[in-house]
Amino acid sequence: MTDVTDREIWIAVGAAVVAVLLTVGVVLALRGRRKPRIASPEEAAEAAERALSGFDTQGAVVGTPGAIDRQRAGRVAVMTRDGARIAVREVPWGALRSTAEGILIDTGERKLGAVLVAGVDALDVRRLAPADLKRLVPHLGR
Repeated sequence: MTDVTDREIWIAVGAAVVAVLLTVGVVLALRGRRKPRIASPEEAAEAAERALSGFDTQGAVVGTPGAIDRQRAGRVAVMTRDGARIAVREVPWGALRSTAEGILIDTGERKLGAVLVAGVDALDVRRLAPADLKRLVPHLGR
């Protein structure tokens, strides 16, 4: 057996402390990485009106991490955070689908893809829908 010196013990203890601190740091860094969200319906409305020509918001719902806006003429916009900015796309009403997690919107774009607005349900979307929704989405009138 080899004799372990006091110096070697302190080196081992120091290495263990550094390893624990490093692990705690990585866990805290990963835990803090939450998807940024749109703060309010007002922020969503402002983003939609800025991004889409002639869009005058009549109602908005905000979920995690996105939002849905409706305009008087029946236009609907979906948005999600893209870093510091908000990505906004106009989509047809038929692109909105209700799921157990929230509303799933197929943007039809490869870059943005499908957007899940969690925490928003079909009732929230129904409140946004215009009275003549059957005219805008033909398959609903069947």
